Amino acid sequence: MDNEIPSVNRVDEIHEALSVLEGKRLKVKANMGRSRIVERTGTLVHAHPSLFVVEVEERRGRTARQSYQYVDVLTGTVELFDVESGERLFDFVETPAE
Repeated sequence: MDNEIPSVNRVDEIHEALSVLEGKRLKVKANMGRSRIVERTGTLVHAHPSLFVVEVEERRGRTARQSYQYVDVLTGTVELFDVESGERLFDFVETPAE
């Protein structure tokens, strides 16, 4: 546990990584609670200091903006994927030791 990176530094890492990805398309999988999981594809519009905004496609050609906090990515509540490869962008959730 001594080698563990503090959560604040990891949030900064997520912010920096997403700042580079502004304007790119992402797939967002968000756990909204009560067994409700929402998956949407959209464009990362802006990475603010405490949250990031994704513009997603809605029905009938409309768009909506969704905002998420970096800590939600850190805890695994929100997962981000590359649209082309389907690869998960961040994997901070610890797997239990065997």
